[in-house]
Amino acid sequence: MSLKVCKFGGTSMADGNIIAGVKKIIESDASRRFVVVSAPGKRFSGDIKITDLLYGCFAELKKCGTCKQAFAPIRARFVSIVKELGLDFDIQTVLDETQKRIDEECSEDFTASRGEYLSARVVAEVLGAKFIDAQDVVFFTADGALDGEKSYKAIASAVAGCERAVMPGYYGVDADGKVKTFSRGGSDISGAVVARAVNATLYENWTDVSGFLACDPRIVDSPKRIKSLSYKELRELSYMGANVLHGDSIFPVRRANIPICIKNTFRPDDEGTLILPSNRYVSGGNIVTGVAGKKNFSVIFIEKSHMNSETGFVRKVLSVVEEAGIPIEHIPSGIDTMSIVISSDALEGKLEQIIEGIKTAVQPDNIRVTENVALIATVGHGMSSSVGTSARLFNAIASADINIKMIDQGSSELNIVVGVNDSDYEKCIKAIYSEFFGS
Repeated sequence: MSLKVCKFGGTSMADGNIIAGVKKIIESDASRRFVVVSAPGKRFSGDIKITDLLYGCFAELKKCGTCKQAFAPIRARFVSIVKELGLDFDIQTVLDETQKRIDEECSEDFTASRGEYLSARVVAEVLGAKFIDAQDVVFFTADGALDGEKSYKAIASAVAGCERAVMPGYYGVDADGKVKTFSRGGSDISGAVVARAVNATLYENWTDVSGFLACDPRIVDSPKRIKSLSYKELRELSYMGANVLHGDSIFPVRRANIPICIKNTFRPDDEGTLILPSNRYVSGGNIVTGVAGKKNFSVIFIEKSHMNSETGFVRKVLSVVEEAGIPIEHIPSGIDTMSIVISSDALEGKLEQIIEGIKTAVQPDNIRVTENVALIATVGHGMSSSVGTSARLFNAIASADINIKMIDQGSSELNIVVGVNDSDYEKCIKAIYSEFFGS
């Protein structure tokens, strides 16, 4: 029997009229039994997301000892939503309790989580469904990781016998019982956790777009929609900046082989994009599935003769970066050369420390840093089985008169990453898209 878990993003919660549309979507399909919601997003250009207003509440709380003034626009927003929905729901009392708890807890994570909490309280009333507080069923370990097995069992127990239930996304509790949030966009992960817990046949992620696009529509006009892609392709594209779905949301559902469907709240009849486990994925025939990228990286280039024969060279270099507490993006290498690609933001204030540390650790013949580098990933299962894909990619970039600063291809042959100047970022994506998808 079909069983769907639906997660609705911030734009789907923006006001009462949109939430009324969400109610129609849910009630149009009896298999949509379990719902996860985000905090209200922007209603219009220039509007402020509820989560951002809540961070403002915490800032005021630290400064003044209360969040009363900063909480006022949040109160007005939810009162307006309830009024628009015509609900007989004492939202003022819930808001009073929420404001009081924010002051008492004096926790940034607790404060930030209240947008999802309030959204779920409202949607549960709209649907006449059971409200399940995420802090009662979603758990993190002492090191901050999701405690999946404990969470799955608690959720399954909480929804047992429910015709329909609503849970806030984005948060749970840590090992000390304190509210802890996922990273921003983490409601996608919450939805996946619920889908795994109830063994759903499909996890629907409702947002404001009709699925994944082959590249950023801000760079290429009307790029093609991706009809389906694999979990692995999703991870690659999400990591490189395609932000329709949080990249970590696949982990709870992957082991259970639960597909994800990206759907548009405002165009519910659109087909969307289906994300499938590898054993169920069939390529649509395209060599490349999508192109995505990010700017503002730095490349530390290290050169030393006979590097390849020096035992522990790479380990020593990476230990220097690790001690600085900085994550590494890519490590292209040659016989006597090695490059470390790092986000420039992560390097801020630590570059000189790392350079001196590497000099001390391995005594390189040459070390230099190139900044303002953009990374662009061309992703697709068809690349590994299609002769000449790399040649087409590099010819397209060369024809656009773009200099490649770095090349890194994964061992799975699922992606090819190139580094170019930040100033060539948009031009490079256009060139790659045109080559593989047409202008």
